[in-house]
Amino acid sequence: MCEQAAEQNGQQTSWLEEIKWNQDGLIPAIAQDHKTGKVLMVAWMNAEALQLTVTEQRAIYWSRSRQKLWRKGEESGHVQQLHDLRLDCDSDVILMQVEQLGGIACHTGREHCFYKSLKNGEWVAAEPVLKDPNVIYDK
Repeated sequence: MCEQAAEQNGQQTSWLEEIKWNQDGLIPAIAQDHKTGKVLMVAWMNAEALQLTVTEQRAIYWSRSRQKLWRKGEESGHVQQLHDLRLDCDSDVILMQVEQLGGIACHTGREHCFYKSLKNGEWVAAEPVLKDPNVIYDK
């Protein structure tokens, strides 16, 4: 996968150094179902999260609200197993093809986070809740 170092201008450069991190040291990461191509969610990664994602072969993000690493599924059990990792042409967006264990990616209990659809000037839920979030997170 991306674990090999790249040679550039005669110097060894880590694959992480080829990424264009934003001013906060983050990069947006899109999680996509590896079979259907459906976009499941978008989150942020820092270098540590991305390195751990590759090492552990599961999605690990940086939580901007909690200011800490977030292993997807650590509370819900809805882990994203990594199948492929890609970097876009501008080197500033990560695309992960994953297997979404449990079939739920969104903390609202839905298959994916893009469940709101614009109808007559209003955002309405267009996707069903598959599992009550209170049950998922044992609240």
